Formats: sequence, structure tokens, C-alpha cells
Amino acid sequence: MNNVTTMRSLGLALMLSVLAGCTSTSTQDQDSANNGGADSGVTVGGSENAGVNDVPEDTMEDEVVLDTVFYFDFDQSMLKPAARAALTAHAERLKANPESIRLEGHGDETGTREYNMALGERRGIAVRDFLSLQGVDTSSIEVISYGEERPASMGSSDSDYSQNRRVELK
Repeated sequence: MNNVTTMRSLGLALMLSVLAGCTSTSTQDQDSANNGGADSGVTVGGSENAGVNDVPEDTMEDEVVLDTVFYFDFDQSMLKPAARAALTAHAERLKANPESIRLEGHGDETGTREYNMALGERRGIAVRDFLSLQGVDTSSIEVISYGEERPASMGSSDSDYSQNRRVELK
């Protein structure tokens, strides 16, 4: 094994051990701040604003809708606490009911096309590795990167860019 391969292996092992050891002790306010005001990643009964009449009372406790879009900071592929919480719940569902999923990585338009393709892939791999650490079979997970090619928001503001730095679970 050459030095580059050894360093990559050690780097991957370090990243996986950090992800495995991460626990979230943050409050909802802290999660909101980390997501730019977004909710904590787990919504009960459909949406935060859903009324009691929107979901039958006897199924409200069983109905949990999880986020399927996970956002990243600029030039980063590290999962945020809210994303880890939602992905942990996804992992439990996938272990109980195995199915194939696709993780689509995206980036904003800053940087070169090639760099954004690689960054989108790193983001997808970060989500895949987290699910794997939770016990999900990686053979059922496909990772694909679209880089900057499929923006969620077409503008050029920081807000638009932040919506484009994401992984979508499909």
C-alpha cells in the first residue's frame, strides 16, 4: 500500500469514527440556527403547521414524515446535527423495511463544474457513510452527483446558494 492510499484510508477511518461518535445535545433553537431557520428535520403529522384535522387522531402518532433533503455549509460535506437526526430515523426505517435508495448530491454554482461534481459526490458519500454506520446495507444505496447542474433555486444570492448545497434522498 502506498502512502497516498494509506493516508486516504486513515482519513476515511477518522471521518467514520468522528461521525460514529457524534451525538447531538443541541436544542431546537440551536438546530434552527444551524439550518438557517429551518425546522429540526423531523415533522410529526405532515408539517409543522398541520392542524389536528389534517391527520386522523388515531394515526397521528404513527405518521412521521422525515426530511429527504439535507443541506450543507459552503464547500463542506459534513452533516449538520438536524440532518444526522433525520438520517438516524431513515436508517431505522431502512433496516426494518429494506429498499433501494438514491442519494443525489448537489452544489451551488461557485467553483468549477468539475469541482462541484466532486463536492456533490462527497456530500452523497457522507450521507451514505452515515447510514452505513447506522446499520443500513450500502449495497442498497446509490450515490450520484449532479454538481451545480440541477439547482433548487435559480438565483445568485447566498440564500439561493444555500438551497443548492444539498443531498436529496430518493
